[in-house]
Amino acid sequence: MDVRTDPAPDRPAPRRRRALAAAAVVVGLAAATAVTLAVTSDGAADGSGTTLGLVPMPVSLEQDGGDPFVLEPTTRVVTVVDADVAGDVRAAVTGVGETLGEQLAPATGFDLARADGPSAAVDGDAGDGDTVEVSADDLDVVPGSITLRLVGDAAGWDPNGPLTDPAAERYALAATSDGVTIEAATPAGLFRGTQTLLQLLPAPVAATSEQPAPAGGWTVPAVRVEDQPRYAYRAVGLDVARRFYPVEDVLRLIDQAASYKFDVLRLHLADDQGWRIAIDGMPELTEIGARTQSGFAPGTNDTGEDWYYTAEDYARIVDHAARRFVTVVPEIDGPGHTLAAQSAIGALRCDGTPAEPYSGFDVGNPMICSSDENMPAVRDYLHGVVTALADMTPGPYLHLGGDEVPDPPDGWYENYTEAANAEVVAAGKTVIGWHEWAQSETLPPGTLVEYWGVGGRNRAGIGTQVETDEVGYMRDAVDKGADVVMMPPDRTYLDMRYDDWSTYGLQWAGFVDLEQAYDWDPATELTSPLDDSLVAVPADRVVGVEAALWSDRTYQNGVLALPDSTDDFVPVQQYMDYLLYPRLPAVAEVAWTPQAQRDYATFVPRLVQHAARWDAQQIGWNRVTDVDWP
Repeated sequence: MDVRTDPAPDRPAPRRRRALAAAAVVVGLAAATAVTLAVTSDGAADGSGTTLGLVPMPVSLEQDGGDPFVLEPTTRVVTVVDADVAGDVRAAVTGVGETLGEQLAPATGFDLARADGPSAAVDGDAGDGDTVEVSADDLDVVPGSITLRLVGDAAGWDPNGPLTDPAAERYALAATSDGVTIEAATPAGLFRGTQTLLQLLPAPVAATSEQPAPAGGWTVPAVRVEDQPRYAYRAVGLDVARRFYPVEDVLRLIDQAASYKFDVLRLHLADDQGWRIAIDGMPELTEIGARTQSGFAPGTNDTGEDWYYTAEDYARIVDHAARRFVTVVPEIDGPGHTLAAQSAIGALRCDGTPAEPYSGFDVGNPMICSSDENMPAVRDYLHGVVTALADMTPGPYLHLGGDEVPDPPDGWYENYTEAANAEVVAAGKTVIGWHEWAQSETLPPGTLVEYWGVGGRNRAGIGTQVETDEVGYMRDAVDKGADVVMMPPDRTYLDMRYDDWSTYGLQWAGFVDLEQAYDWDPATELTSPLDDSLVAVPADRVVGVEAALWSDRTYQNGVLALPDSTDDFVPVQQYMDYLLYPRLPAVAEVAWTPQAQRDYATFVPRLVQHAARWDAQQIGWNRVTDVDWP
């Protein structure tokens, strides 16, 4: 998951850029509705989307040159559902409309009226007290409105279900001078469509305070978009254990990730350097385990704020994410990366005495004592933690970690993983683990294994006598029935430096510039580049992608030296912004857009149009020198 002891490899040469291929995809927005989507490869108003700057690039994009829709103070947001749709689904659709209004309000100053169909009264100046009559059977456009239409009854859709079906997020968007319509078969699909709509509006719409209307007004070009993701599991991982991120910073990241259509937030809540989540019945985990951070020894917290999330804090994060159809995945690493837990609970050590709180930067520290004799204490710990997290987390996943355990005694690792797997299954959740987790004797049904091996070191050896253990773990994971989330550090670890001139970041996985983050294929990451018949993980077992931001050294030039004092550390927002932008949108497109339709040469012209949006959001992004920014 996070190694820093190996020397940085030579920077791999950029792979040959692929030409944007023509593609045709059939997407059904409902069982009775099928639409053929076509993408062409040239022209200013075609599927390349260069002139509109959409990221991720949608499956299909058509412009007809018609007049744009102009957003006015009198514009309504109308949600339309069939009368027999379940109440929770109806509420979720209404929530999408409310969230869209909230996202439009700060910059435009418009308090847009909202109406719920099939018929709804709109009061106030925006609607002059009239009634908007809308039919879920024959709706095209409600004039002067942004219409969010649920096609069908979303039967079987579960907002807290497993992320296994990309089609659940299909949507179609049509904008004319009369209005905008977004159709989808689920509330999640409607929400993804609203994020495309926001990108179609002028860049100042992203501002957090009221802005003057751009020339021509707040316009949406005449366009039709039909879209769905390549992968259903598209994650951003945030390490809040080594450096604590206050709730507001986490909510801000959720907003940014959702705007690029990520649908998972993995929170790395516990490590050697800190325990960040209150567990009912186990107060010592935060009373002792939350006193440290990387570089912050006990007693250095002079802010008066706790370095952990209360149950109320965590619920706020989960609820905020849910409104954006983002699933929160809590991670409690183990049996390594556990000194914070060991400092709080002496029974996790063979001699029964608590460890000293740890604030250093090393990995590979002593693991939990998982000998046969000590397993009753370990099971008690796992039961308390897993049960509490499962109760607090509505989503289907719990991440158990499993990485970087240095030479465990025989049976210890297997003892821990067997007990942890059993607790997660008993709690009704699905296991996620790092690729080392495949060493478990068995893996519960539905398990996801995250591959974090460096491609530059592993890929050439696939299927040969020098195949690495990391690749072997992935073979074991597939053989044991697990599916795979790809997050190779030399592509998706956004705490890696961009280049020699980077202000922040490490480089044990090599440099990760913008093209390196973009120009790869998750489906073939574990296929030999020398012989494509040598496959460690088949393409159909790859179900997702994750971009990770680790927080080992949140200070300038961390690759060169350790800090002299806590004064060297910068605010987490400053660290986060610099390392995530512009690379986060690149990984978003890797996860969303079909491989045949992705090309770095067309991605960059779209991406640079987002610089004005980042400025409007006050994101402190990195103006990387290998891109010609406006």
